[in-house]
This record gives sequence, structure tokens and C-alpha cells, in this order.
Amino acid sequence: MLSMLFIIFFLMIFGRMLGFAIKATWSIMKVLVFLVFLPLILIGLLMGGLIYIAFPILILVGIVSLIAKVVVAS
Repeated sequence: MLSMLFIIFFLMIFGRMLGFAIKATWSIMKVLVFLVFLPLILIGLLMGGLIYIAFPILILVGIVSLIAKVVVAS
């Protein structure tokens, strides 16, 4: 009986910690994608001569960031 209670509490505590770890990992990955990988991809496209693909992506990301800034400010 005591071991069953231990297992239940163990799963409750470490289940919450696992949920927090997944949320933290997702947030860190979003930051890495937008601050590191997206600029590197755009620079790679520019260097590769694919400016006609890189420029619309850059415009789209700029518009989205402006809209997000306005929404957060209000």
C-alpha cells in the first residue's frame, strides 16, 4: 500500500516536471528559430542568389512582427 502511494506521488510530481520541461523546451526552440535559424536561412538564400524567395519572406516576417507589436502594446 505504501509503495502504491509512493508511485502515485512520484508520478504526480515528475509528471508536472515533465510538462514544465516540454513547455520550456518549446519556448526555447521558438526563440532559437526566430532569432538564429530564420536570419541564417535568409542570409543563405541571399548568398545563393534566391533573393526573390528571401525578400517576400523578410517582408512577411516584418509585417507579422509589426502586427504582433501593435497587439501587445494595446
